[in-house]
Parts: sequence; C-alpha cells; structure tokens
Amino acid sequence: MNKAAPIVASAPGKLFLIGEYAVLEGAPAILAAVDRRARVTLADASDGHWRLSAPNLDIHRLALGVDGRAPPDAGDGLRDRLRVYDAVLAHVAAELGTPLPPLDVHIDTTDFARDGHKLGLGSSAAVAAALTQALLVRAGIDDVDHARLARLAIAAHRQAQGGTGSGGDVATAVYGGIIGYTQGRPPASLQWPPGLTVVAVVTGTGARTTDLVGRVQTYAGVHPRGFASDIARLAALAENAADDLGQATCFARLAREYFEALIALDRHAHAGIVSARHHELHAMAARHGAVFKSSGAGGGDVGLLLATPHVNQSALRRDFDAAGAQIIELGFAAPGVAIEGPAGRREPARTRTGEPGLR
Repeated sequence: MNKAAPIVASAPGKLFLIGEYAVLEGAPAILAAVDRRARVTLADASDGHWRLSAPNLDIHRLALGVDGRAPPDAGDGLRDRLRVYDAVLAHVAAELGTPLPPLDVHIDTTDFARDGHKLGLGSSAAVAAALTQALLVRAGIDDVDHARLARLAIAAHRQAQGGTGSGGDVATAVYGGIIGYTQGRPPASLQWPPGLTVVAVVTGTGARTTDLVGRVQTYAGVHPRGFASDIARLAALAENAADDLGQATCFARLAREYFEALIALDRHAHAGIVSARHHELHAMAARHGAVFKSSGAGGGDVGLLLATPHVNQSALRRDFDAAGAQIIELGFAAPGVAIEGPAGRREPARTRTGEPGLR
C-alpha cells in the first residue's frame, strides 16, 4: 500500500432511553446518539513501527507489536485499557485477510468526560465504531456499508467486554439518530416525540458495565424464575416503546414504569444498578410531574430527566441545581460514524430533534 493522507473518523456517544437489561434477553430498546464524539486519527508510520496514543487512557505514543496489537510485555493493566483497540484490530484484520501498514493511531475521547469523571455515554462503543471505520478506509474500502461496519464493530466490542453486551451502543454509534434496536436485527430509525424535553444528569462516579451485568447474570443463575419474571416485566414495557415514542405523555409514563421495573430487578439482584442518588432524583422529578430514570447499565453513569409540556421546567431545573445535580446539555439524534475533513476537527452537523433540553 502506498503512503496515504491521515484519516480521521468520528462516532457519537449514546444514551439508552428504554430497554436496559431487557435488550440483553432479546427485547427491543430505544437509544439516541448524542453530540459527544470519539475521534480516531490514523497516519502511516514514518519509521515503520506501530504506535498508539490515547491520552484519556494515559497512553502516549506506545510502541506496539509488529502486528499493531498490544506489546508482548504489556502488563494486565495496560492490556485492559487496550481491550477494545486490540479486538477491533483483530476483527478488521480477519475481515481483510491482508495486513495493514504500520500506523500511528490516535484516539481522542475527551468529549466523554467531565471534570475527570467518565460520563457513561458509550465511549468504548464509539471508539469501536470509529476505529473500525478508519481501518477499513485505510485498507481502501471507501464506501463502507453500515451493516458490515456494525457487524464488525459489535463483534469486536462484545469480545472486549468478555462476551457481554447487546450491541445497541455500537449500533447507535454507527447509524446515529434515534434507533429502535433488537439484537440480531437492523436498527429502525425513529423520530423524537413532539413536546418531550430531556437532559442528561450526572448521578455519581460510575461503575463498570461488565460488573453490573455480571451481578444480574449471577442472579439469573441463582434465581432463574425470579429473573425471568423481572425480565418479562421489563420486556413487556419495552415492546410498547416505539409506539409510545410518538406521544410525549405516553413515553414519559413508560419511562417511569420502566425505571420502577428496573428498581425491582436491582432489588432482587443486589446489582447496584439504582443508587440512593437515583432514588432521590426520581422522587424530586416526580414532585414536579417529571420523570427521572437511569440510562444504560446504571450504577452512577448519567441518568435522564424527562419533562412534558405541562411541567414547570424552570422550577424543575432550579430544584435539580439546588440539589447539586449536574445537568449536561446534549444534542440528540447526532450523526453516526463519519470520516471527517483533512483538518481532523470538523464535526458532522449536529442535529437537535424535538425538544431535548430544559428551558
């Protein structure tokens, strides 16, 4: 391969609106892409050696193995930080069947943290999508089909998570917008309900998704009937999500009911999905006629605050501010994975749909 110009690919983060945990058992989920993006830059190595920089992971021009994978002497901590990178590289190499030239790889996930705290917006899924796209383009595949890209990135991300994960976060990073997602099926594009406002709220210090999912799986093994009952309740609610998304009031009610069902699952599994802070914010929102729910795996990542037109949003926000809840303004239905311009910092046009954002 001839030396090529640097390639910059980016992919958005995500928020689960409905479907957490039930999606792992085949139920549908609804996710929204948000305007926080992971960026991957590939440049042909000037000295013929693979190197990786990922400042947010404290990796700076790390010399990699001859195949671009983790160096042979890497310790467990470094290998853990390289799980997604290594898995993507392996899946793309297997797909291509031919080696890539040595590359300088730079991964930027600055958008996914605030004051040093990881927000839980799916940074690893966004990296998997952007890195897969960038590597395929460097291999000369300029018109990458979304289905192929999602297949590779989901498989790599799932491997990096030890075989867990629905793939919904990666699919959102690939396709963008607001999607209805069921494992093993192409996502469906959805529209934001008129009149529904939503913001993300920082709820704690975060937890590893694999730890939380692992505790739920332990519950499933020890109490299969109880687990089946809890998941059936969540799945029944998730089945109505796409229809209810058409009306703000219906979807807000569904979000409340889904969170209450998650509380029951968490109580039975002792997983730590729903924290004391979650309960506090849920009660505070309810006093205003609004809804607060966890988003994604829970455990301290961002939550969602949803309000319909009848809610006094100024008063709601004042109370959340007074309680020290950190509200993050996000653009929803952001574009999916994209190759950016030569400058490497041009972000695809942001798309705000409906009414996200309290006023």
